[in-house]
Amino acid sequence: MKVIFMGTPAFAATVLEGLLGDQRFQIQAVVTQPDRLVGRKKELKQTPVKELALAHNLPIYQPEKLSGSPEMEELMNLDADGIVTAAFGQFLPTRLLDTYDFAVNVHASLLPKYRGGAPIHYALINGDEKAGVTLMEMVKEMDAGDMIAQASLSIEEQDNVGTLFEKLAILGRDLLLEKLEAYVKGEIQPQAQDPAQVTFSPNIKPEEERLDWNKSATTLFNQIRGMYPWPVAHVYWQGKRMKIQQVTVVEGSGPAGQVIHRDKKSLHVGTGEGVLSLEQVQPFGKAAMPIQDFLNGVGREVKVGDQFE
Repeated sequence: MKVIFMGTPAFAATVLEGLLGDQRFQIQAVVTQPDRLVGRKKELKQTPVKELALAHNLPIYQPEKLSGSPEMEELMNLDADGIVTAAFGQFLPTRLLDTYDFAVNVHASLLPKYRGGAPIHYALINGDEKAGVTLMEMVKEMDAGDMIAQASLSIEEQDNVGTLFEKLAILGRDLLLEKLEAYVKGEIQPQAQDPAQVTFSPNIKPEEERLDWNKSATTLFNQIRGMYPWPVAHVYWQGKRMKIQQVTVVEGSGPAGQVIHRDKKSLHVGTGEGVLSLEQVQPFGKAAMPIQDFLNGVGREVKVGDQFE
């Protein structure tokens, strides 16, 4: 089966790697987002999918916008049976979808829940007990196609965006390899999504990254792990932004945002309900560090009763 693959982040690279390792599929081309300048040094960085495609000497297309581009015209003339996408980051034009026998997407949620670009973040932020992947038909509407198959797993307390991305990428890869051929042969009848059950997971806005100490410790814990390792939740300490990367919920109570316990190895902060123990932070202008290093360094003057802004 000849396939055009479209995807961008590590999640998509895992799916592509699965297709490359299966002799039933031949990758005719890879489409991914353009290289971007990232980090403080503004270094030009390739997407994980591009890196994998280069390692396998695959034809690569990187249009800024697929619709109306010369790249799309070339893709429409390729000798392929269909398209597989996973976290590509662009809508596929109807002309392109109509060119091939099939176009399916691996989406990291149990649709119709969490359509959109940040389903894994929202599953964690909302404290869901389960997450999953859906293999769905592509249509020119965000994650609205009929569902071919689903698979789920339990969210563990130690999970964050990074760990759950890795788990769901493998789950999605395996689901695709198990179901794609049967779907193309007509052996699976896709099911329409229930419009009444649709929810959305738009990309996280910068203002949503800030912690509100008046919320409960459990809510803040879920927000922090639902934003780590990206985009990372933050607070303000002495007028400067401090990223909060890892915390645990501990027993106790105290005023929201106030340091209620401090020793050489731990720092506890009160919330609207319960207490958080800060485990890993990144002060402004510094590298990420365990809380012990913070307390013995730039945070050595922190004391009980101090207040986060």
